[in-house]
Amino acid sequence: MAVIKQALISVSDKTGIVEFAKGLQQFGVTILSTGGTAKLLAQSGVKVTEVGDYTGYPEMLDGRVKTLHPKIHAGILVRRDMPEHMRVISNAKIPTIDMVVVNLYPFRETIAKPDCTLDEAVENIDIGGPTLVRGAAKNFRHVAVVTDPGDYRELISEMQTANGAIGLETRYSLAQKAFSHTAAYDGAISNYLTATALNGERIAFPQRLNLNYSKVQDLRYGENPHQNAAFYRELSPVPGSLSNYTQLQGKELSYNNIADSDAAWECVKTFEQTACVIIKHANPCGVAVAKDGLLAYKLAFATDPTSAFGGIIAFNSELNAQAAEAVIQQFVEVLIAPAISPDALKILSQKTNIRVLRVTLHTGENAQDYKRIGGGLLVQTPDNFNITASQLKVVTKKQPTPQQTSDLLFAWRVAKFVKSNAIVFAGNGQTLGVGAGQMSRVDSARIASIKAQNAGLSLQGSVVASDAFFPFRDGVDVVVQAGASAVIQPGGSMRDDEVIAAADEHGISMVFTGVRHFRH
Repeated sequence: MAVIKQALISVSDKTGIVEFAKGLQQFGVTILSTGGTAKLLAQSGVKVTEVGDYTGYPEMLDGRVKTLHPKIHAGILVRRDMPEHMRVISNAKIPTIDMVVVNLYPFRETIAKPDCTLDEAVENIDIGGPTLVRGAAKNFRHVAVVTDPGDYRELISEMQTANGAIGLETRYSLAQKAFSHTAAYDGAISNYLTATALNGERIAFPQRLNLNYSKVQDLRYGENPHQNAAFYRELSPVPGSLSNYTQLQGKELSYNNIADSDAAWECVKTFEQTACVIIKHANPCGVAVAKDGLLAYKLAFATDPTSAFGGIIAFNSELNAQAAEAVIQQFVEVLIAPAISPDALKILSQKTNIRVLRVTLHTGENAQDYKRIGGGLLVQTPDNFNITASQLKVVTKKQPTPQQTSDLLFAWRVAKFVKSNAIVFAGNGQTLGVGAGQMSRVDSARIASIKAQNAGLSLQGSVVASDAFFPFRDGVDVVVQAGASAVIQPGGSMRDDEVIAAADEHGISMVFTGVRHFRH
């Protein structure tokens, strides 16, 4: 145990710092502090010594130099278990500093401002703070380093039970957190500076990309039982992302559960109407919008009841008892909703294996998408393009009806979440057949029509979405033969004229979006 006799406190985030300092003083801890922190503590009745008075050197260069002094760093870095170290600081009349309470200048908050300049960003790069944190963390066997205000209460509690001391295990845990804190801080600085020119112009992707994630849990295994896996969350969570789920019941989530649940949630949250999405192996096998969750579920399930077995089901509205009663009639791996009524939870509890997740509904997206390859990383901006009716380009002689236009936009939105090559048949706000992940587009079209046939659904008068252009007319011939009356696709093929002519020949309408939605 290390008894805390002297603490240095210098924080940008002053949440709870007065209460913490007062708690330390209950144990007779001498407190050193700097600038605004010292002023706040003194005004709050805490006895505090300014670092400038302690070292004999006042702050200089507008506060750029204040803690960079041997009396500070020797007091932090001295090893109490080495007599020579203790002799040196004793001769120099330097007391030990047993606790360092520091959090850093708000660099990330500063650069998040739309009008932030390079000079403003640079002025918010902390120098003394990381030095103090790293020194204290390095010497964790003798010093407690505190970077998270969330730790204040537990530390005071531990000191109360240990007569003013902090245990080695706690100090090591604090050091781990401290090094992670400075690593993330330096990573943010590197990301910003290597994406910013001297004139302040920004580029989309930095020359050095630093990523920081916090482990949420170890998983039972990866995609297969012979693989190990863990789930990590971004340090600054994306609002409304699956990573912020609350599990209300069910078994522990697996690697595949989380991956498929993310696909389901990202799809369902894009709809304004009440919607239900059923995912199997990262592909939507049924999607529908309706007046309520129960009807949306029934329509989504009807698309492909066979594939829905053991699927992931997501709603974008509160799950009520009626919808829950319908859901538990099938084998479900994961159920996701922004809210779940008490009656629905009671019904779901009958099937304890169903993993039930609550996720806050928000349309926020990742700033960047990542895909790991051997020895590298692919980075891109997210596919967040959503088209409106006014942006569609009708390329056939026949115009789509208002109902067809609505269904075309629905099918197009679903196609964005289907693995390429993707073909989606739809009608009246319901998917009728989904063809995913084939090497040829015409095969996806055939599979989608077979899926509808197997489910007993008619494709007569349906609409079709293709995530990329039809390279030949054969794909159009297949979907029309199945019953399609309108098609939405990006266009852009060398054979667009041939494909449009085929649509006119069949007497259907076709619209171009000008944007594709490959999903690999």
